[in-house]
Amino acid sequence: MRFLLARSLWVSVSGDVFISHANEDKAAVVSPLADHLKAAGLEVWLDAFELRIGDSLRRKIDSGFAGSRFGVVVLSNSFFRKGWPQYELDGLITRYVSGEQNLLPIWHNITKDEVMAQSPSLADKIARNTAQYTIEEIAKEIADVVRPPTFDD
Repeated sequence: MRFLLARSLWVSVSGDVFISHANEDKAAVVSPLADHLKAAGLEVWLDAFELRIGDSLRRKIDSGFAGSRFGVVVLSNSFFRKGWPQYELDGLITRYVSGEQNLLPIWHNITKDEVMAQSPSLADKIARNTAQYTIEEIAKEIADVVRPPTFDD
């Protein structure tokens, strides 16, 4: 966890993973993935964990991906149809292109051709597909990328 000085106050900045997704994918993929990542000791930014009544959605999301080193993007047809996931993806891509963050795509109920039709640059990224890997396997691989095993492990 990192801390930033903001107006003479130290505030925590969540540091590991921001999960971008469509709500339609939350029950099948996102919530179990977040639970596995947290069990692996990662700090996870997920709307369900962070948003409270009265919060500014845009500010909380901006803060979430600005403070995370990795952006996990759950790509699905629902993801590409909705505005907020596209807003999050824009921010994550901006941080990725500037070298501030790494993108870790997950494909859920979507084919490479469908991803290619929406975003050729995302289709080029190595992804994990929920049709081929379990959520637990995907979470373990993400945890290994975010916090690589040491020789003592």
